[in-house]
Amino acid sequence: MKKKFLFIDRDGTIIDEPTEDFKVDSIKKLKFKKNVFISLLNLKKNDYNFVMVTNQDGLGTKNFTKKNFYFVQNFIINIFFSQGIEFYKIFICPHYDTDNCVCRKPKIGILKKFFKNNHMDVNNSFVIGDRKTDIEFAKNIGIKGILYTEEFGWKNIQNKIINYNDDITVHRKTKETDIKIFVNLNKFNISKIDTKINFFNHMLNQLAFHARIYLCVKAIGDIHIDDHHTVEDVAITLGKVFFNAIKKMNGINRFGFGIIPMDESVSECVLDISGRPYICFKSNLKNTILGDFNSNMVKHFFYSLSYTMKSTIHIKAFGENDHHICESIFKSFGVALKNAISINSNYVQSSKGMLL
Repeated sequence: MKKKFLFIDRDGTIIDEPTEDFKVDSIKKLKFKKNVFISLLNLKKNDYNFVMVTNQDGLGTKNFTKKNFYFVQNFIINIFFSQGIEFYKIFICPHYDTDNCVCRKPKIGILKKFFKNNHMDVNNSFVIGDRKTDIEFAKNIGIKGILYTEEFGWKNIQNKIINYNDDITVHRKTKETDIKIFVNLNKFNISKIDTKINFFNHMLNQLAFHARIYLCVKAIGDIHIDDHHTVEDVAITLGKVFFNAIKKMNGINRFGFGIIPMDESVSECVLDISGRPYICFKSNLKNTILGDFNSNMVKHFFYSLSYTMKSTIHIKAFGENDHHICESIFKSFGVALKNAISINSNYVQSSKGMLL
């Protein structure tokens, strides 16, 4: 069975690193980073195994004796153990950079035997450290690296790891349509949308851009009849992929709000990721044909999205130009989604103890 590993640097990441000599060789110099204990406990609950990997320049020399180092090191390990945190393995490189050894980060020679004896979940393992060499170390292993800073500390790192998801994919195929969608809620990039309905592509791109997510949609449908089945089934599939991605996340805001003006038009969207599908849609859309898209499908799109996303959506939109009204609606939903899936706590935003 593959295991999830966190390869964690020590000095500057778990504990403070003294700026005067960069050596923690006495208890007086020891200071733990804020929230490191509670964050590692929460990560332990999510089945992560901890591996400490640290460069200790000149360990064993007269100025940095093994006796002094291991007195502090054992104290650190015992403190973590007293809090229910154990390190699966500990790797220490004692060499200087000029020694050109194979075990000093960012080289990965020190882990050669470890990788032979352990099956690692590459997609869900991380390196955490405070230096660029730690990020290079992660690249050399072939996993993701997270840079620790005082501004992006252990609570942020914990949330980033727990809520991390790769591309979540849903494929829906019927006699009328063949839809494949994947989404990554943690990564923003230029989305790839191809529904064969140009105006609809534009709307989905606006949704993804303003939600700050990566969305890929590939749809084939019976658009020779009209756009109804394709728009409906894209909404159903998109709702499912959102549902699957969001249910893996902890501590999201749950509630989101977006208001977008577009010239004479304005739209507002209120979103509750609640597990309860409901749609309230009010607009003065005039059912205009916009290129190859009928604006009367906008309400039906969000109706279908709501029910497979299992979320409550309230939309109000008014204006004179149907293009502007439609675009502001999709943008406002994107903003509401961005706010709703933002992480702001370590607990579920519901007295029931669950959302989806």
